[in-house]
Amino acid sequence: MSNCVRTIAHYDLDAFYVNVECLKNPQLKGKPLLVGGKSDRAVVAACSYEARKFGIHSAMPMKLARRLCPQATIISGDMEHYSKYSRVVTDIIRENVPQFEKASVDEFYVDLTGMDKFFGCIKYSQELRHKITKETGLPISNGVSTNKLVSKVATDEAKPNGELQVPSGREKKFLAPLDVSKLPMVGEKTTALLRQMGVMTIQTLSEIPVEMMENLMGKNGIELWRRANGIDDTPVVPYHEQKSISTETTFESDTIDIRFMQAQLVKMTERIGFELRQQNKLTGCITVKIRYADFNTLTRQNTIAYTSADHILLKKVKELFTKLYDRRLLVRLIGVRFSHLVPGNYQIDLFEDTTEMIRLYQALDSLNYRYGRYLIMRASGLL
Repeated sequence: MSNCVRTIAHYDLDAFYVNVECLKNPQLKGKPLLVGGKSDRAVVAACSYEARKFGIHSAMPMKLARRLCPQATIISGDMEHYSKYSRVVTDIIRENVPQFEKASVDEFYVDLTGMDKFFGCIKYSQELRHKITKETGLPISNGVSTNKLVSKVATDEAKPNGELQVPSGREKKFLAPLDVSKLPMVGEKTTALLRQMGVMTIQTLSEIPVEMMENLMGKNGIELWRRANGIDDTPVVPYHEQKSISTETTFESDTIDIRFMQAQLVKMTERIGFELRQQNKLTGCITVKIRYADFNTLTRQNTIAYTSADHILLKKVKELFTKLYDRRLLVRLIGVRFSHLVPGNYQIDLFEDTTEMIRLYQALDSLNYRYGRYLIMRASGLL
């Protein structure tokens, strides 16, 4: 099986947030549309292809986006709605393929290796794409190749609402003429560095001796060279929603002190919220657990819009605790669990938050990471 040529399909929902909004209001189709906060200090969470023609992109300050395209329609994001559609697409894929990886709320890898014996991988990947669009109304693009890297780039080239196959043996030739910025993991800084070296295309990058790339960037240089040559051995990691991050605290003595318990909940939520962001994950389900002095244990959970933002998580945790707690009984233990985890970062939630809010979260996490996880926390967690 190790010598078998793999067949990996990559699917990406086109302008996901924008197209969900267009399902809710079809009159928005074909217009410059921005999803995000409406204040000048907010950021663009997503934008339509019509808006991108004006130079607008995600994570751009909303003030600048409005200046570039004054006629754009701005809509506050509805992460709960987007999460619902993400789950619907996930269920369709789960029901139709043997193994898939959910790379983000709107992006999937499917391992179709060996299915040629039964169906024909290309035909099957096309049928799955049409099925998703038919059942959800959302446009989706996909690429098919021998590895995740090339299939992802193929999807990007097929957008919007298209499909592209890169056959075995043609991976390097397909990548060669593309701009170096189109390689996954090549950000603005790396692109700028490569262009200073005169490297504009992936072909030029692939022709640089690997030893030189290692001297320049260390291990990252080797990986960049491999990618430029169309080499990627990373597996499709099976998606399991039951994976979770959790913590619980058993008190030294049973208590009915609600302020004390709420302070513990704040501390616990911040702790695993930090872990969530360090792993670049979002949670779609929160569970709160209470064990009373008589060892009777109760839990309550709530499916939520995907997030990793403490201020949202804390609000939900407190709501669940209030619904669960019976004030007449002594409490022995409380716990918090985040499940339905998917890859993603905090910025995905920022429809009403400002660039300052993003920087605050990044700064706090950076300090906690460097000097100890719980160096900085909310005052309400210190009781």
